[in-house]
Order: sequence, then structure tokens, then C-alpha cells
Amino acid sequence: MTPAHRDRLIAAGVGIDLLDSVALQEVVDGWPDWWSAYGNALYLKEGLALNRKVFDVMVTYPFREALIVIATGTEALASLLLGGDDATVWIGPDSYLGYGELYCGAGSSIVLTSGVVATRCPVVDARNGGSVVAEHDQLWAANVYIATDDMHRLEDAETGARLNPFGAHIHFGEHVWIGRDAIVTGHVDIGHDAVVGARSLVRGQKVEPHTAVAGTPARVIREGVTWRGEDTP
Repeated sequence: MTPAHRDRLIAAGVGIDLLDSVALQEVVDGWPDWWSAYGNALYLKEGLALNRKVFDVMVTYPFREALIVIATGTEALASLLLGGDDATVWIGPDSYLGYGELYCGAGSSIVLTSGVVATRCPVVDARNGGSVVAEHDQLWAANVYIATDDMHRLEDAETGARLNPFGAHIHFGEHVWIGRDAIVTGHVDIGHDAVVGARSLVRGQKVEPHTAVAGTPARVIREGVTWRGEDTP
């Protein structure tokens, strides 16, 4: 990996120790003529096979200076689309995105560091220079929707001022559980060991560590919690 690509991943939220622990190789064959000429790069963890169906769709329209790193199998990934130049995507080791859909717009980034498990049909959407960073050990139930932006402008009718987020930043701390059909959007910071209840809306909020929130909009329902992947008594 080039020093510039390494620095870019670190700036996007990939830890140095994690980056150094993954053996990567660049995929240079099988791309359209514009791929390398426009400065794009895709790295795979050594030994992984490329899911050509996902990437053949991704390169339908040209873009420049994209940096994509895949360190886990993508057999179950439904789509990975880039919406412009300078997009950065890291899907870390020991992750699983069941029929997941990822969209990364121009100047935006998606960093799923490691151990990010989404059971079915997650949508992760970063655009307008926004970012999504998920630290190690995530459990996202079916149909979780994570988006930095609303994709359309909401403005004050009198002043024209924008009212909804633009290029927001979403951060998940370590060991976070997101319930089924939950929505996380706008500027959001979810602390470690937190739990977001099913069908909840977390929008423009800070969720403290060891906190369970639920509802629309989400509110604290219990403090001082943690959770386990095992369903024990």
C-alpha cells in the first residue's frame, strides 16, 4: 500500500495497529481503462476472492481517486456504489454485511473497522463529505439504516437557510448493538457498549456509553448497561 493511501485510511478512522495487522494486496487487473488512469485503487486482504458482480456494477460510471479496502468476504454484499471522486471505503476483517448496500459519495468515507456484523439488509450511506465510522464489535439487526444526510434539502421558506444535516459524521463506539429497523442519521455519536432499540430513530444525538435508548426520537430508557452476543438466562 502506498504511504498516501495509508495516511488517508488513518485519517478516515482506521487504527494504525489494525491497518498493520492486515496483509493487503492491490487488485490491478480486470478494471475499465479509466480505473487506474483516474487514480483509483482497490486493496483486498490476501487470499480473498473478488465479488465481481458487486464491483462490475460499481464501475458503471467513472470516478477519480477512490480508495477501497476489503478485508473480509463480500459474497453476501448486495451493492457497493461510489457517488463521486475521493470516496474512501474500508470494510475490516471478521465482518459480515448480509445483503448490505453501501453508498459512498464524493469526498465521503465509510470505515467499518472490524467485527461489524449486520444480520440482514443494512444500508450505510455517506455523502456530501460526511463519514460513517464503526469501531470494533458491532451487532446490527435486520434493516438497520445509517445515513449521514437526507439526500434532499429542507430549508426555511422565508430565509432559505438549510434545516437538515449536510455532510454529517456518524460514529459508533466499540461493542454497539443496534436493533431491528433502527435509523441512525445526521451528526450522531453512539458510545461504547450502548444499545439502540428496535425501530428507534437516533438523529443528531449523542448516546452515552453503557446506555440503552429507544423511541422516535430516541430517549434514554436505562443507564449502566452492557450486552452479550450469547442469549443466556
